[in-house]
Amino acid sequence: MSETSNGAIEFRGVEYRVLSGKALLSSLDLVVRRGETLMLLGRSGSGKTTCLKLINRLLIPSAGVVLVENKPSDDWDPIGLRRGIGYAIQDVGLFPHYTVWENVALVPKLEKWDRQRIANRVEEVLQLVGLPSQDFATRYPNQLSGGQRQRVGLARALAAEPPILLMDEPFGALDPITRSEIQLEFKKLQERMGKTIVFVTHDVGEALMLGDRIALMESGKMRGIHTPEEFLRSPDTAVQDYVKVYRAVALPGPQL
Repeated sequence: MSETSNGAIEFRGVEYRVLSGKALLSSLDLVVRRGETLMLLGRSGSGKTTCLKLINRLLIPSAGVVLVENKPSDDWDPIGLRRGIGYAIQDVGLFPHYTVWENVALVPKLEKWDRQRIANRVEEVLQLVGLPSQDFATRYPNQLSGGQRQRVGLARALAAEPPILLMDEPFGALDPITRSEIQLEFKKLQERMGKTIVFVTHDVGEALMLGDRIALMESGKMRGIHTPEEFLRSPDTAVQDYVKVYRAVALPGPQL
């Protein structure tokens, strides 16, 4: 089976320009394989978040095509597409006047699941992210720590059982210890779930720890795609700049 036929998401010659004409993405070709965690690594302004927004039709390509499950994004109903894709972001975006249970149940309710199915699923995903419902379901976001709120955000992204997850620096606002803990738990979780995940980060250690492959972006273009092991050994000067930083600060990740 070819990589394209096994792709959950594909970018074909994609460009995205703002009204001024400035290109945020140029000539982007990329296949995200089913069941993999693809890390989009790069500095601020490299086009990482733009890629996510093109996948779920928050943005429309200026040229080229984005395919989701072999169907051009333009052909999807945008609401249906977004409800079928989990989205986790750095600031979580929980509704402050909703309890944990209500936040997690939101998309299943919009999808008109029956009451018992919703209750079962909320309990399941809260247990999955380490927040048992008997202890956390009735709490409000302001009663949670930053790490707990991030776990609720992940539970909400998983609640409607989406095959695809988009994650935009979801752990970036956490303190280093909490961040390391939730990264390890997320890695174990992904091994169990087998979701297709596109994960934006500027943290090379996080990319090496969590990714099946790492796509390095620079100025709206794809510099290269590597497995973590290939990334560490790559002679590419741009890649080596990241590897040097990684080694200097001794962040967690695979070692040679």
